Amino acid sequence: MRVRRHLVIMAKIPRLGRVKRRLAADIGGIAALGFYRNSLALVMRRLGRDRRWKCWLYVSPEGRVKTLRISPRGITRRTQGRGDLGARMRRPLNELPPGPVVIVGSDIPEIERWQIDAAFRTLGSHDLVFGPAKDGGYWLVGARRRPRLPPLFHNVRWSSAYALADTLAGVAPRLRVAMLAELDDVDDGESYLRWRERSQLARFRCS
Repeated sequence: MRVRRHLVIMAKIPRLGRVKRRLAADIGGIAALGFYRNSLALVMRRLGRDRRWKCWLYVSPEGRVKTLRISPRGITRRTQGRGDLGARMRRPLNELPPGPVVIVGSDIPEIERWQIDAAFRTLGSHDLVFGPAKDGGYWLVGARRRPRLPPLFHNVRWSSAYALADTLAGVAPRLRVAMLAELDDVDDGESYLRWRERSQLARFRCS
C-alpha cells in the first residue's frame, strides 16, 4: 500500500486586528489584513491543487473553520485547537493518517510547489526537515513520522530569533535533520519591504 504525503497549511480567519499583528504595528492594520488575505489565497491556489500530496487546511480560531471562504474548494479543514504554535503544529503530526507530513504557514507569498516536493523528497532519507527563515524562525517543518513521531516543539521561544535554534535543541541527536534553503516569512515591516522589492523586481524582469 502506497503511503500518502500530507501537506498542512496553517491559516487564521482574516479579521482586522487578529492577523499579522507584528506586521500591522509597522504598516497599519488595513494593509496587514490585505496582505494576509492575498497571501493566503495565493498559497492555497499554488499548493492546494497539487496531486503529489493531500492538502489539509488547519484553521484558527476554533468554531469558525467553515466560515473561511477559500479556493480551491474541497480541501479538508480541521481546527488548529488551543495552545501555543508548537501545540497546534503537533496536532496534525499526531492525528493525520500514515505518511510524511509537511507544515507551512499562509504568510509566505514566495513559496513554490517545487519547495514542497523537495521537502517530501528529503524526508525519504531524513527524520525531520526545516525551512529556515531570515528572522531565526522557520517557514516549513516536516516529519517522516516513521517509525514514530519524535518529541518536538518543547521550550521554544516562538516569534523570536531563537525559534529554530530552540526547536533543534530539543531534537534527539540520533535523528537525521535536513535544512532547505532560507526563505522569508512576512512577519514585520522589514520583511514586508524586502518582499515588496523582490516582487517589483520580478515584475520588471518579466515586462
